[in-house]
Amino acid sequence: MARTGSSGRSAGVDPGLLWSAPAPRPRRGRPPAYDRATITEAAVAIGDAEGLAAVTMRAVAARVGAGTMSLYSYVPNKETLLELMIDRVSAEHGLPAEPSGDWRADLRRLAWEQRAMMRRHPWLPAALPARQTFGPNTLAVVEHVLAVLAPTRLDGRAKLETFSLLTGFVAGHVAYELAQQRALEAAGRSGGELHDVQARFLRSAVAGGDYPQLAEALATSAADPDPDAVFGRLLDRMINGLTAGA
Repeated sequence: MARTGSSGRSAGVDPGLLWSAPAPRPRRGRPPAYDRATITEAAVAIGDAEGLAAVTMRAVAARVGAGTMSLYSYVPNKETLLELMIDRVSAEHGLPAEPSGDWRADLRRLAWEQRAMMRRHPWLPAALPARQTFGPNTLAVVEHVLAVLAPTRLDGRAKLETFSLLTGFVAGHVAYELAQQRALEAAGRSGGELHDVQARFLRSAVAGGDYPQLAEALATSAADPDPDAVFGRLLDRMINGLTAGA
């Protein structure tokens, strides 16, 4: 759980208290109709519908039908709630019992699952950089990735960095996809319309000869507006780069 320093400000989340200690319960009164899991589910639902900024202790309390102050018996602050939310959705990874033996294919599968999960929970890419600890569901994903990479020549540090960088790539790409989607909705355009507008502009921009390298790149490659195809191509390059020499 989160610690509080002498200044009254949070001193961060203590993973031992958060994940190892039993979930707290009020000492007095009637047993409540909610628990830490219910609170976490409510926070995830709010984040999915309204974004991370909307996840406040007041909003979560209203959703579970509790007084705001009573929630602090279970979750002392939003930092801790964020850790619980991230670990809760990490349980959605469809991890196989054992790696397939094709570690590149297994990494691709994991990345595609991460992308789908982050699109279901669009608050997640923004939440991950603030994560302070790994909960049990996240640790299960880490353990799976280490098992996937066991046949490679990567050392332990490189394996952990591969997991971190792969997750960061997916989070960054999904954040871009979601931002583009919001921009299109605000402009009342489809992805195809935006692609056509951009293509016309770039052809006009390079026609005068000021951008010869860009002109050559455009002439020798066709733009692909399919977001799945783009993600797949970039993912392959990312994995090949991360695991060079493995």
